[in-house]
Amino acid sequence: MAFDGITIAAMVSELNKNLSGGRINKIAQPESDELLITGKGANGQKRLLLSASASLPLIYFTGKNRISPLTAPNFCMLLRKHIGSARITAIRQPELERVVEFELEHLNELGDVCHKVLIMELMGKHSNIIFCDDQNMILDSIKHVSCNVSSVREVLPGRPYFIPHTQDKLDPLTISKEDFMEKVCGKSIAISKALYQTLTGLSPVMAQELCYRASIDGNDEATALEENAREKLYQEFSGMMEQIRREEFTPVIVYKGDEPVEYGVFPFAQYGEGFSSQTYESVSEMLETYYASRDVITRIRQKSADLRKIVQTALDRNRKKLSIQQKQMKDTEKKDKYKIYGELINAYGYGLEEGCKSFKAVNYYNGEEITIPLDPTLTPQENSKKYFDRYGKLKRTQEALEVQIADTVSEIEHLESISNALDIATEESDLSQIKEELMEYGYVKRHYGNKKGAKMQVKSKPFHYVSSDGYDIYVGKNNYQNDELTFKFATGNDWWFHAKKMPGSHVVVKTKDGTLPDRTFEEAGNLAAYYSKGRTAPKVEIDYLQKKNVKKPAGAKPGFVVYYTNYSLMASPDITGIKQLS
Repeated sequence: MAFDGITIAAMVSELNKNLSGGRINKIAQPESDELLITGKGANGQKRLLLSASASLPLIYFTGKNRISPLTAPNFCMLLRKHIGSARITAIRQPELERVVEFELEHLNELGDVCHKVLIMELMGKHSNIIFCDDQNMILDSIKHVSCNVSSVREVLPGRPYFIPHTQDKLDPLTISKEDFMEKVCGKSIAISKALYQTLTGLSPVMAQELCYRASIDGNDEATALEENAREKLYQEFSGMMEQIRREEFTPVIVYKGDEPVEYGVFPFAQYGEGFSSQTYESVSEMLETYYASRDVITRIRQKSADLRKIVQTALDRNRKKLSIQQKQMKDTEKKDKYKIYGELINAYGYGLEEGCKSFKAVNYYNGEEITIPLDPTLTPQENSKKYFDRYGKLKRTQEALEVQIADTVSEIEHLESISNALDIATEESDLSQIKEELMEYGYVKRHYGNKKGAKMQVKSKPFHYVSSDGYDIYVGKNNYQNDELTFKFATGNDWWFHAKKMPGSHVVVKTKDGTLPDRTFEEAGNLAAYYSKGRTAPKVEIDYLQKKNVKKPAGAKPGFVVYYTNYSLMASPDITGIKQLS
């Protein structure tokens, strides 16, 4: 989700409630493109983070302090000199732009009242924090932009400050209905694109949301919309703008399972089945939660990248090997034909003339007449032996291939289960267990520590959920945990769940007497579906049975089990509402 003008409008509302009329107490610059300002307003002391990062510009209140350099940067020193104890007289957002302006009042060295403006621009790679005087002249900025970098605007001390309007967008808070119909609905492009390209402050996600609320396909061309569709779209648009004017915001994060996929300051209607929403008291809490969650997921994915590459390479190699083996197996289907040729030559070939290249005989297995090719340089007995030799060779090849194909299929299933474990890993300890398994099976070279031959000791626990009826449900994160969960932790009467014929986690529901309510069966099935390769499908078939009927063959790979009697249910990979404890 882009940090769009609507989200900034909600943040400005929050800033005004907490800091307007208050004073700045402390200014720090923990990073080259970041400020941490502590101020005291109507609701007590607050710590405000302003980040002009090119990859992730943000502004929100935070409870976390940041370590600052021992020597403050020049920009920080300038701010401390001028506005170190300034009063915040106003906080505003011009025309729903991605800009926040802080009007500041302070006393100079002579005791005279002076006014300054601190401007936060949240514009992707062009983000900046700019300090201006009351005449809109730039005193300094956290990033200097010369004419060599930008031909649109210089951001240097002594230059005038202005917001560059390079795209000629209209203010959605003041646009008239006539202009909306002409400027937005009159473009020969997709209506969602027309919305965010014509109006400031609208991101593509919010444009799609408006279309969805108006029951319009966002990909439909704007000029092709019928009159009633345009009217409905304008009603939804004007209703949202009115909410912004009244500062009626509902910070919300949309989740797919445990993963945050979107955030906004209005409830989303476009995310339906398979998604859940969590509302927050403030925009700051929403932003901090969203990016903290995303950071964990991103960090784990980065750390698992090498392991994913190893697993994917091994999978590709084994799938290619399986394809070759299956092709070779198909060639062995000719063996029975050669056996019949040999038998028929022995049965009917006694009267063949010397140098004969073929002869016809009735196949006594099906009564059909067939033509048998012969080598004219060989006797009938030698031709028969040649065909029996071919038959024997193909039969031995088939027997060997049956074993090889079974081994390759087993290897692919094992690697796919490891790939699934990488998909659901949430902690570094989870990755350590997966790496240990890859070492054990020779995919990763083991580096021993102080003790020769000692294995890596890792601590990782299964996911722990509680069903709506109060039953404990445990989900293995990888093959080692699946084995531990099923064969050491679970008891005979506990119920065991697994996605049918696909890689997935073992799911165990603890029960004393073996009875469970229907709702718990359903929720456990949903967990088994979610933590499997079928998590993106609308429905997944789940096998379930009591743990005492689950067996592990001798010498089987981690996580591999067999069972012969089971029940089945169709489950949705939607775990919304199932309480997670750890």
